[in-house]
Amino acid sequence: MIKEFKEFISKGNVMDMAVGIIIGGAFTAIVNSLVESILMPIIGALSGGLSVADMSVTVGNAAIGYGAFIQAIIDFLLIALVLFSIIKALNKAKAVVAPEEEPAPEEPEEVPADIALLTEIRDLLKK
Repeated sequence: MIKEFKEFISKGNVMDMAVGIIIGGAFTAIVNSLVESILMPIIGALSGGLSVADMSVTVGNAAIGYGAFIQAIIDFLLIALVLFSIIKALNKAKAVVAPEEEPAPEEPEEVPADIALLTEIRDLLKK
């Protein structure tokens, strides 16, 4: 069992996945910081200092904080927009650095002699 576990861990795709998760976590911190520290204050300034997260409705003794939910949706949309922009820019830069080559057209496969003969017989019978 230990030998199988070592083989599993040492496979390239497991290591690639681990690196991807770690890099993804670090990248998430960068994007969240951009949204929370730069974009949201700009949106707050443009909206006159109103904070969506503080919006709530009081029903009896309970306060329903729907603003936090709206804020989470806004954060998600901003993060998705930032990621989309970054990926689009990376893809454009990648295309400039290493443009994709068009695949060579496939040569038609040569039809075996027996199939060609059967096709010819079929065509003659149709006539």
